Amino acid sequence: MATGIKDKVAIIGMGCTKFGERWDVGVEELIVEAFEECISDAGIEKKEIEAAWLGTCFDEIGAGKSALPLSTSLRLPFIPVTRVENYCATGTEAFRGACYAVASGAYDICLALGVEKLKDSGYGGLPNVGSSGGTLPWLWWPNLTAPGSFAQLASAYCAKYKIKPNDLKRAIAHISVKSHANGALNPKAHLRKPVTEEQVMAAPIIAQPLGLFDCCGVSDGSACAIVTTPEIAKKLGKKDFVSVKALQLALSSGEEMGYNEWDGDHFMTTTKCSLKAYKEAGITNPRKEISMMEVHDCFSITELVTMEDLHISERGKAVKEVLDGFYDREGGGVPCQVDGGLKCFGHPIGASGLRMIYEMYLQLHGKADKRQIKNPKYGLTHNLGGFPFQNVCSISIVGKYEG
Repeated sequence: MATGIKDKVAIIGMGCTKFGERWDVGVEELIVEAFEECISDAGIEKKEIEAAWLGTCFDEIGAGKSALPLSTSLRLPFIPVTRVENYCATGTEAFRGACYAVASGAYDICLALGVEKLKDSGYGGLPNVGSSGGTLPWLWWPNLTAPGSFAQLASAYCAKYKIKPNDLKRAIAHISVKSHANGALNPKAHLRKPVTEEQVMAAPIIAQPLGLFDCCGVSDGSACAIVTTPEIAKKLGKKDFVSVKALQLALSSGEEMGYNEWDGDHFMTTTKCSLKAYKEAGITNPRKEISMMEVHDCFSITELVTMEDLHISERGKAVKEVLDGFYDREGGGVPCQVDGGLKCFGHPIGASGLRMIYEMYLQLHGKADKRQIKNPKYGLTHNLGGFPFQNVCSISIVGKYEG
């Protein structure tokens, strides 16, 4: 009988570049920058890596379709390297491949790396989904924009729970202010300037009710992890190391688009995926047991709705809890976006999932400097790729090894 992945995989090293407009470097340099920090942290030699996974989403712009950019940039020793892509869950998908390979016993030590070079694309947001996503976007998503789609999520949420528009606007403004405050403490974040609620509320509207500060931008960057078994981690002299508690992935089945039961106010994938992740990790009360979260805040409304989809806030209650500071880094019950999130750390798609795990890893080792939270036990990361009516959801839970 399947028992899941809890405590079967140890993270022994992680690395992350500075995210931002990295005009001075290409994909290869970003790969090397993240890897150098990671392998130094792991304390192993490159020849000990037995297999690797490369996550990159918009292949025609940056790295290309194959896994060769990873093997050649790092001069890996003729090992198997696999390229993966799964929208905004791409980085976590690379991590999942490396973790499953170790947990299966196929390899002892594996590398997962995600990278994206989006600023060179010339787009203000993400490149045209129709040109990169095959026939499905043209059939289902004609004239679609990401801000417009997630603005509809906000409208549906307000209608479902009878939330006053100004109360929702204040809540998502609080989310944006929180992310900017955390990002200002993070030297690797793309955006590092605090903003006030007044600035957010007065910003130009992109798609009602989402203003300029309610939308994340795109970035260049890379992040990576080296994983092995707990037994090997101990032999390498690792103490109090971080292990994987759960890895779950859920994709839309078409139910959201094809049937009327779904009313557009939440994400079915996150709702279902999170329950599986908690079961795998042995968590029975996520509101009390999860110490911190990095969730997919492509838009501030997405973060707010995700609080309920993750079963932390009750349905319709996230607005009040956000305004009460429950998700704030200082004094909050479950601090969220401790490193600034997609909103401020940035969103190079292939790297984002691993960047989230990187922050959990730093926090669990007490190495997050000015943004360090007290005595974290479990860290949760959440990626959401696609749109409210059709998406990919990936959830990871990590914590100190308990074996």
